[in-house]
Amino acid sequence: MIGSPDRSKRLAWMVLLLALVTNSVETLWLTTPTVVAQEAEEPAAEGEPEDKAAPQKAKKAEGAPAAEGHSQENVVLWVLRISGAIGIFIILLSCYFIQLVSRLFIDIRPIVAMPPELMDDLKQKMDKRDYKGVYQGIKEKDCLFSRYASAGLGELSAGLAEARDAMERTAEVQVVELEKKISMLAVLGSLGPMIGLLGTLKGMIASFMVIARSDAGIKANEVAEAISEALVVTFMGVALSVPAIFLFSVFKNRVASISATTMFAADEFVRKLANAAKAAAKAPAAAPAPAAAPAPKPA
Repeated sequence: MIGSPDRSKRLAWMVLLLALVTNSVETLWLTTPTVVAQEAEEPAAEGEPEDKAAPQKAKKAEGAPAAEGHSQENVVLWVLRISGAIGIFIILLSCYFIQLVSRLFIDIRPIVAMPPELMDDLKQKMDKRDYKGVYQGIKEKDCLFSRYASAGLGELSAGLAEARDAMERTAEVQVVELEKKISMLAVLGSLGPMIGLLGTLKGMIASFMVIARSDAGIKANEVAEAISEALVVTFMGVALSVPAIFLFSVFKNRVASISATTMFAADEFVRKLANAAKAAAKAPAAAPAPAAAPAPKPA
């Protein structure tokens, strides 16, 4: 179970609502005026006298090279233009996704959970029987191993079984904290297709709007542009969702593996420390008593 599911659900609904509002604003304020302006130009063109037909043909001929130059538009700029506000929103989510994955790859590692320098220092102090130094070293270092071991040492005076129970409870809490960090990957994986679907609906609405408002003839380039928007935004949403779902599974397995390995190392460490403490407590009692002084000889 992912940590803090209510928070993840609220965040998912907020992101989806933001995408829906962006889609609605862009559809109502950007698409409709363009279509209305195109309709306003068509009656004007029909009402012009025939003597103006020649200048119009000349202008169209002059605009032909510009149209040909428009087809040479950069692919990246074309994608940004055709995808609209929803596409830009998905790109921003993708940037956040890259930053989140990079941070998770750095934070969720065995070397971070059990720093080698800490493990070597504890081993040297155990060999020297410097138990006070061992306790201070665990308290000073903030890592997953030190949290497990610190919880066990706090209950070690009550017995080894109680110390293991304390470590297991701490492990459950720490696993939930680690899963909170990766829960946003599941949110992005779920929202990607939904946001792409909003773009699909917007593009299809725009294409059918062009068809419905074209009385004289359907403008194929405008219909194709609206359909391209639907397909491009859908592709962007799926492209965000697939790696997010895959990496969520990867990090979830990594969290479980690192937690189990660290728990095993902490349990072994606490068990050795408990055995060493018992041996040190029995050593004075097992030491031979000093020889009694010889009785004084009678005079």
